[in-house]
Amino acid sequence: MNAKTEYKIAAYLGAIFLVFYFLPVGSARFDHSVTEALALTKWYAREHVVLCLLPAFWIAGGIAAFVSQSSVMRYLGPKAPKPLAYGFGAISGTILAVCSCTVLPLFAGIYRMGAGLGPATAFLYSGPAINALAIILTAKVLGAQIGLARAIGAVSFSLLIGLLMAFFFRKEEQQKAAAAVAMPDDEAARPLWQTAAFFANMVAILVFANWGGADDAGFFGAVYAIKWWLSSAFALLFMWMLWRWMHVSGLRVCLTIAAVALVAILTQGHATWAVFTGVLGLVWMTAGQKGETGEWFEQTWSYTKQIMPLLLGGVLVAGLLLGRPGAEGLIPSEWISQSVGGNSLGANLFASLAGAFMYFATLTEIPILQGLLGNGMGSGPALALLLAGPALSLPNMLVINSIIGPKKTTVYVSLVVTMATLSGWIYGFLFS
Repeated sequence: MNAKTEYKIAAYLGAIFLVFYFLPVGSARFDHSVTEALALTKWYAREHVVLCLLPAFWIAGGIAAFVSQSSVMRYLGPKAPKPLAYGFGAISGTILAVCSCTVLPLFAGIYRMGAGLGPATAFLYSGPAINALAIILTAKVLGAQIGLARAIGAVSFSLLIGLLMAFFFRKEEQQKAAAAVAMPDDEAARPLWQTAAFFANMVAILVFANWGGADDAGFFGAVYAIKWWLSSAFALLFMWMLWRWMHVSGLRVCLTIAAVALVAILTQGHATWAVFTGVLGLVWMTAGQKGETGEWFEQTWSYTKQIMPLLLGGVLVAGLLLGRPGAEGLIPSEWISQSVGGNSLGANLFASLAGAFMYFATLTEIPILQGLLGNGMGSGPALALLLAGPALSLPNMLVINSIIGPKKTTVYVSLVVTMATLSGWIYGFLFS
């Protein structure tokens, strides 16, 4: 028996006992915070898991199953041309428009297949941060000046963070590049254009199924009005690709399409249930199959069981501490309001940290900031929160840690918070 190990176990058990012994059950704030935590997790499960995360898991699994490691290394690896690799990372957000959690399976997929740390972290930041609709709505609601500052800051951050991460961990990147030189080229199972079209189609389903802009009178609103028609068209094309290119059983494809249509009719067009039925059909078509389709399911399931518990647990804790938009958790909202007034470095740092730990669904940061600005928040801290909040969250950090480890995660989060703090402070100094 190892005495040191037993002491650790005893300490953990003692700590858990004391937490439950002194748990403030019956306190109005604590009971309300528990309700808010459960409500936020329920909302997250309903609004984000089926439409956002499940498609992202399948895309990540597809990267591992259908894309050769040598191809990823060639275009995104440490030795890849920097304009190509970092350009991909920096502009991806304008296409994806996903939240800080949905981008995680995609980040895990490209990183584990050999993408360099720099391009991968540029992609990780830009996915939720460079959201065209969010930037446009920021300019509309909060002013053109802060909207432009957010756009410039987000693009610059993604490039700079990626370059700094690659520099700080350059020894590991050099080792990865050396391994890539000795890696033989894999023989492609299909033409490159088919693989590219297959992934573009899956990304299109993810983008249009989560398209926002219901209240927009322009382009985004027009697309929102037909988002489910577009999603359905791409879903049908996806099924055809599975049959013709991935050699999935035609009978199973047809039965899955029929099941999705039936569920849509029975639920009067309830999109979530229709999408969930389609995902179950995809599981039926791929689970237990031989070859790359079976590998696709196995990789998708691997990402799901690793990431999903961390995300749900992180959302639960974030809800307990900070509540939902418009409702408080254990931390009183007036503490936040009082700490982000003016334009001191402390106010900007607090705004960056608050944004980093809160969970923002896509676009929800704008009405929250509108309320905080009305209560005296400085313009600098507002920009700091806009640059740190959408790209980070407590559940996001937990998953990143499981993918790249605590050291890289700490550096990545520190870079985002530091750069957001300094950008907000400079912006507030110049334009407040």
